[in-house]
Amino acid sequence: MIPNDTVAAISTPAGEGAIALVRVSGPLAIDVAAKIYRGKQEPAEFESHVQHLGQVVDQAGRVVDQVLISIHRAPESYTGEDLVEISCHGGMLVTTKVLDACLRVGARPARPGEFTERAFLNGKMDLTQAEAVIDLIRAKTDLALRSATEQLTGRLGSEMNLIRGALVDLLAQLNASIDFPEEGIEADDKEKLQTRLAWITGKISALLASWDQGRILREGLRVVIYGATNAGKSSLLNCLLGYERVIVSESHGTTRDTIEETINLRGLPIRLLDTAGLRRSTRKIEREGIARTKKSLQAADLLLHIADRNAPKPAHFDQRTRNGNEILVLNKSDLPENTDWKNFEAVRISCATGEGLTELKNEILSRISKENLQPESPVTINTRQRDCLRRALEACNLADSAMKKGFAPEYVTVDLNDAVRAIGEVVGDVGVEQILDSVFSQFCIGK
Repeated sequence: MIPNDTVAAISTPAGEGAIALVRVSGPLAIDVAAKIYRGKQEPAEFESHVQHLGQVVDQAGRVVDQVLISIHRAPESYTGEDLVEISCHGGMLVTTKVLDACLRVGARPARPGEFTERAFLNGKMDLTQAEAVIDLIRAKTDLALRSATEQLTGRLGSEMNLIRGALVDLLAQLNASIDFPEEGIEADDKEKLQTRLAWITGKISALLASWDQGRILREGLRVVIYGATNAGKSSLLNCLLGYERVIVSESHGTTRDTIEETINLRGLPIRLLDTAGLRRSTRKIEREGIARTKKSLQAADLLLHIADRNAPKPAHFDQRTRNGNEILVLNKSDLPENTDWKNFEAVRISCATGEGLTELKNEILSRISKENLQPESPVTINTRQRDCLRRALEACNLADSAMKKGFAPEYVTVDLNDAVRAIGEVVGDVGVEQILDSVFSQFCIGK
């Protein structure tokens, strides 16, 4: 699977900027650079990792741009192979022409994520580190950034290798008893094997428990603001965002669709969804908005149920069941409170004055504290890794059951081998071509 061709791509975002970067990687990368570069030295003579000033020229010898170019020689490069980085001026046209010059002399366009894929294939990183690269790029908060950086250092890969090593040791002992049946496995040996397997399943279970943390760090906590019309849902969204994102009106049913924005709440990405007010309506478009509100409620991590404390309390508030993923918010605390709300437990705020917003933010953080999202960069897993670990845990449980039932070691090793393969898929140590395609297709071209 080790690539033997040379690829090139623009590695900076499209648009105008001071500088853009074009990358070339592969066995012919330095030859490509030599054919398009004019300067005091030939690229083949460059010292690795040192920038040189010169010009990129097209096939006719016309100057395309003045550039800084550096050679990163294998294996001491991001991809593990010869890598050329060309820093040119950041205009869209000039950057495209520099890339086109590379493609005309032997490179081909890189696929999305191909540079990082080559780094993985050349042993520069394992698959968990490669996936951390895209988490690093997409991080929206400090906590998500720290978590991705921790993954990039190989922390999750080290955990996987530790678990895999323990499974391999178990298999070695069981295979020894199969190969040398006269030795057998004593009762105390079985207990030790089961204890070691219990340790392995405990480690896998702990990592599986981190999936929800990882989902929140990558995607954000889904917080849905809902309630009756004119309770102040859109006003609350505007207050939490700090700017006027949604039109606010005294007319009922102003919000017809679900509006989503993300805020950074002490390091956590919070996806706020403003929804259509809940009421009976004969208007088709408003009924559609209400239907979308109900769908949003089903997919929410946390609910902010907002009501007008200046108005009488709706009857359903006495009949409703309180739960841990819903916060009751009484808006308009700048106005007199209706006696119906006396001694009613809720967070009282005023979107007009900002009163109570700090308390609401603290309550949101308090409700999600059970997710153990702390600033110390937790090891978290993504959905693909979770599926692998689920299969590994299931295989370990089957092996444990076989041991307890006194099955022959041959039966136990079948399940343990399945567990080893599943753990290997996490770090990319087995034949996983389809998995690689899925992972690296999420990257941008040039990365």
